[in-house]
Amino acid sequence: MSAGAALFERPAQPAPVLGRPWWGGGRTPRLDPRARGRIFVGLAVLGALVAGGLLTLSPILALVALAVVGLVAWVWVRPQVAAYVVIFCTPLVAGINRGSVIPLLRPNEAIDLVVGGVLFARGVFGVRTGQMPRLKLDTLEWTLVAMAVASSIVPLLWMYVRSVHPTSDDLQYSLVLWKFFGLYLLVRFSIRTSEQVLVALWLGMASCAIVCGVAILQALNLFGVPHLLSAYFAPYGVDGALTIERGSSLLSLPAAVADLAILNLAVVVGMLLLGMGNRLVLAGLGLLFLLGVISAAEFSSVLALLVAAVALSFIVGAGRVIKFGVPSLVIGGYALKSVVGTRLLGFSSSTGLPVSWVGRLNNLRTYFWPTLSSGWNWVLGVRPAARVPVASQAFGYVWIESGYTWLLWGGGIPLLASYFAFIWVAMRRAWRLATQSGPVAVAAVAVFALLASQVVVMLFDPHLTYRGSADALFAMLALARPQLLGARKAQPEFAEVRP
Repeated sequence: MSAGAALFERPAQPAPVLGRPWWGGGRTPRLDPRARGRIFVGLAVLGALVAGGLLTLSPILALVALAVVGLVAWVWVRPQVAAYVVIFCTPLVAGINRGSVIPLLRPNEAIDLVVGGVLFARGVFGVRTGQMPRLKLDTLEWTLVAMAVASSIVPLLWMYVRSVHPTSDDLQYSLVLWKFFGLYLLVRFSIRTSEQVLVALWLGMASCAIVCGVAILQALNLFGVPHLLSAYFAPYGVDGALTIERGSSLLSLPAAVADLAILNLAVVVGMLLLGMGNRLVLAGLGLLFLLGVISAAEFSSVLALLVAAVALSFIVGAGRVIKFGVPSLVIGGYALKSVVGTRLLGFSSSTGLPVSWVGRLNNLRTYFWPTLSSGWNWVLGVRPAARVPVASQAFGYVWIESGYTWLLWGGGIPLLASYFAFIWVAMRRAWRLATQSGPVAVAAVAVFALLASQVVVMLFDPHLTYRGSADALFAMLALARPQLLGARKAQPEFAEVRP
C-alpha cells in the first residue's frame, strides 16, 4: 500500500444492521393508508381551489400552483422524488438571481423548502408515539453542525460582545451552511435504497451535462448563449460577466461549473471502474464534463482537476488515470483552444500575472487582511458576511477570494477547525466506501475526489459554499452513506441504519 493510501484504513465491508429509529427508540411508525389517502385527496382539492382562484388572476400562476401541488402529492407518495427533484433541478436554476423570480429566494431554495416541508410533514403525520422527534447524528453530521454553528452563532455572538450590529448580509450569510445541512438531511431521509442512489447519480449527471453544454457554448460565444443568459443569469444584472469567454453557465459562476463537472466526472470514473452503465455513454459524459472544466477558464479549476485526478489514482490506479485522462485533456484543450489561449494571454501583462490575480491579492490586502489581523478578530471571526460593499466595483461588492481567509473571517479558529474535521471525517468515510461496490461506492469516489481537490483550491476561493456545486456535494455526501450499502429494500421511514 502506498504512503498516501496508508493514511486511511480499509476495513472489510460492514454488514448493515438495522438500528434504532431516528427519534430515539420504539416501533417505527407508519402512516395509516386511509389517513394517507385522505391527506392526498385533501391536497388535490386544495390545489384545485387555489388553481381555480389564481386562474382568474394569471394563467401562469395557476399552472405554477398546479405544478407545486402535483409535486407535493408526488413527494408525499414517493419520498425519494424529493431528492430526485433537488438533485436534478438545483444546477439548472441555482444561478438565477435572487428575488428575480421568487421574492428573497433563489428558485432552488424555494424547491428545497417545498419538498423538505413535505417530508417533514409526512414524518410528523407518521409519528404515533406522541413524542417529539429526536434526530440521531453520526460523526460526519456532527462536523456539519459544528461548521454551521461556527459560521453563524459564534461570529454573531462575537459581534454582540464587540457592540457591532449585524446587517442583513450577516444574517443571510449566517444561514448558508445551515441551508446545506438541511439539504443533506433532505437527501438522507428521502433516499433509502442503493437503487435510488443509482437513479440520483444519473439525474445528477444529466443535469451537469446540461450545465456543461451551456458553459461550452457560452465560452465559445456560440448561438447567442451569453445574450440568452443575460435575462436571469447575469450576476447582479452585469451582462459583461457573461461575455468574458468563461463558462459561468446556469450557475452564474465559472468555478462552480468546474466543481460540479469534476464531481460528476468522478462519478463517471466510479461507474466505469465498477462496470455500471453503458461505457460509450459514460465516456461521452466524461468528455463533456472535462470540457466543462476547461470552459470555466479558471486556473484554480484546472488545478482542482489535477488534484482530483491524483486522488482518483489512489482508488483506480495511476495507470488508468493517465491512460484515459491525458488523451481526454488533449482533446478538450484543442476543442477549446480559443478559451485556453485567451486565458494564457493574461501572463503577458506588465506584472507577468493575470489582472484578476493582481486584483484578488489587492482586495485581500485592502479590505480583509487588515481587519482580520487586528485585535483578536482572527480567533472568533469578523462577521458572517463574506463581502464588503464597495461602490467602485462593477457588482457593488468585493468578495473574499480566499477560502481559508473566509473561514477565519466568518468564524475564526472554530470554523477553520470544524472544516478540517469535516474534511478528515468525510474523506475517511469516502475512502472506506470507495473500496466496496455498487452505487454508494460510486458516490463515495466522487466525494473523495472533490474534497481532495477542495482542500487545495480553498486557498483561492470559498469552494465549500459555491452555489450549485456545493448543493451537489452535500447531496452526494448523503448518498455516500454506509447505511445504504446493499440496501435493496426500502428501509423503514426515517429509521437509522448503523454498521
